Amino acid sequence: MTGAPRRALLGMSVDALTMEQTVARCVAAVEGRENLTIGVVNAAKAVRMGQDERLRDSVTSCDLVVADGQAIVWASRFLGRPLPERVAGIDLFTSLMAEGAKRSYRAYFLGARPEVLERVVAEVRGRYPGLEVAGAHDGYFTDDQAPEVAARIGAARPDLLFLGMTSPKKEIFCARYADDIKAGVIHGVGGSFDVFAGKVRRAPAVWQRLGLEWFYRFLQEPLRLGPRYLSTNTRFAWMVVKEYVQGRRAKA
Repeated sequence: MTGAPRRALLGMSVDALTMEQTVARCVAAVEGRENLTIGVVNAAKAVRMGQDERLRDSVTSCDLVVADGQAIVWASRFLGRPLPERVAGIDLFTSLMAEGAKRSYRAYFLGARPEVLERVVAEVRGRYPGLEVAGAHDGYFTDDQAPEVAARIGAARPDLLFLGMTSPKKEIFCARYADDIKAGVIHGVGGSFDVFAGKVRRAPAVWQRLGLEWFYRFLQEPLRLGPRYLSTNTRFAWMVVKEYVQGRRAKA
């Protein structure tokens, strides 16, 4: 249990935590060796959770579920169940590494292509010298190889495990193997390894504050991302409106 209030939104419960509170909760988990699992949700994942039962169950089974996307925060306020702020997965990733460096934590990095992962490890050692790299493994392994990968991570005894894999692979891996690995904190960071390694550019801070990171990515790859964003954003808006109308009817 997190001890923090939760908001019921779009068929899931999201923890009403600030970034500072989330980091503090993670530090407490590492110190107490709690095996804390973190799920992050944005508009696209909320839509996918409505269509993919395994993804939904994997996310909702996490000990902490935070609003990775600004659209989730806006939806929470529109629905009258406000979240305090966005807790972006990549910002939590770097914040935990910074905190871990101060406390000499051990971190394991799972995901991405081998060359990207190699760059991530090099960047970590350069930026966070106090953080010990307990190990690293790329994300290109089969379902049959997953138990062996999980056993290797468990043997490394990391305080922090970062999963730089796509959804739903990272959520399913976390749900299936978290109890075997027993890290202090397990955080699925998605494509953050690519950003951290400098392979992908992140939107400028002002775009982030305005909740327009998705639009920044769209401008970089309009033909590939345009149809996806149009479909996802439309479905997400409909989900929010539908829940709002149902809430109004229930009060009537």
